[in-house]
Order: sequence, then C-alpha cells, then structure tokens
Amino acid sequence: MLLRAIIPLLFGAMVAADAEADDAYTAQRAAMLADITALARETRAETGRARLSERVMTAMAKVPRHQFVPAEQQHYAYDNRPLSIGLGQTISQPFIVALMTDLLELNPAHSVLEVGTGSGYQAAVLAELAREVYTIEIVEPLAKQAAARLAALGYRNVTVRSGDGYRGWPEQAPFDAIIVTAGALEVPPVLVQQLKPGGKLVIPVGPQSSVQQLRVIEKDASGKATTREVLAVRFVPLTRDKQ
Repeated sequence: MLLRAIIPLLFGAMVAADAEADDAYTAQRAAMLADITALARETRAETGRARLSERVMTAMAKVPRHQFVPAEQQHYAYDNRPLSIGLGQTISQPFIVALMTDLLELNPAHSVLEVGTGSGYQAAVLAELAREVYTIEIVEPLAKQAAARLAALGYRNVTVRSGDGYRGWPEQAPFDAIIVTAGALEVPPVLVQQLKPGGKLVIPVGPQSSVQQLRVIEKDASGKATTREVLAVRFVPLTRDKQ
C-alpha cells in the first residue's frame, strides 16, 4: 500500500506547537553532534572514517529528532542512544544513523531506497542529501504515522510504502543507494539486484539475538558486487511477510 501525502491535522498541529519549543533543544542537539564527532574518531580504525562528511553532519543538525520519538521520549531525543518508538521498534542511535548515511556517499542527484522506515527519522536525514527517498515499513501503523509526520515536516521528496522490504521496490529501481535499518540474517539478493552500478548498499547482517556486522556492498561498473564489514552493531530483526 502506497501512503500519499494526506496530512492529518493532528501532525500539523504537533509540528506547529513544537516549533516554539525547538530552541529548547539547541544545546541537546549540539551535544549530540559532539558525541557523533567523538565516536567517529574512536571508531576510525574500524570504519576508515576519522570524521563524517560536512553534508551529513549538517543534515544531522537540521533534522528535529524530537519530532520522531513519542512524547514521553522527547526529553531523551538527542541522547546518543536508540529509543523505543512502540510496536517493538526503535529509532537508531544518532551516531549509527550518521555513519550509515555517510557510508552511502550520497549526492543531490541520487535516488535512495530505505528498508525499515520506523518513525521516519533516517528517511528525513536521507531526504536532506538526496533527490528522492523511497522507504518501506512492514509495520503498517508505523508506515502511516511516518508518512504523515514527514509530510507535515515538509519532506516532499520522501515516498513511504507499507510492505515487505525484502522485495525492495522494483517499480522505482535501480537505486543509487540502499540502506537497511534492521538486522538481516543474510543480504537479500533482490536488493543487490536493485542497486545501480557504482551504488552502495549498507546493511547490518548477523544473528537476530546477538551482535551483527554493518556491511557495505558496492557494485562496480560491470555489476560485480564486493563486500566489506565496517562495525559491530545491534538492530531489531528485519522481518518478512508471513505469506
């Protein structure tokens, strides 16, 4: 099911009311950016990145993370840790969002597929950097909420679909970049197929009850895919339709 930009009044009111309070998060946002910078230095041996790109850091500074968490979690919105968004799902740690985004090496002409919309936060960060973002969420209530939230915040270059991300989005493929924000037991072959030559796929892979490895899969001009592991991570499981 494709969720178009019909904005519920509830989300519009929430955004308007929160605009006045946004300044209250300035210090927390600055602390989040400092934590991301420090962790980038600490993990440079694993990631190969002593610092993240200025474009990514600017996007992280701009996207209002407190708009993407439940009201009772807003006090913690800029802490450098994952938070529950309900229905057994989480919003990822800001450093991991920034790192995975940086690994994609996006430019303003790119079309990106995200598997695992969640609250829509990662999609909003991607939307600051790419031309179009297509994002799939298997939990339909989350997909509807994310679509409304992103539209209310003015992200016109994001399209949300409720469905099984293992299948990708063939109607919009191929993509310049693909990001998976849940842990998979293996890399779905269809996602590699939907990646353009020269494109990158970033995905956590490993046991669902343990630590996973963040992988970057890059397809060269001939269509050959190569894989490298970047960092140990832990994500909620990537689930499939039960059909």
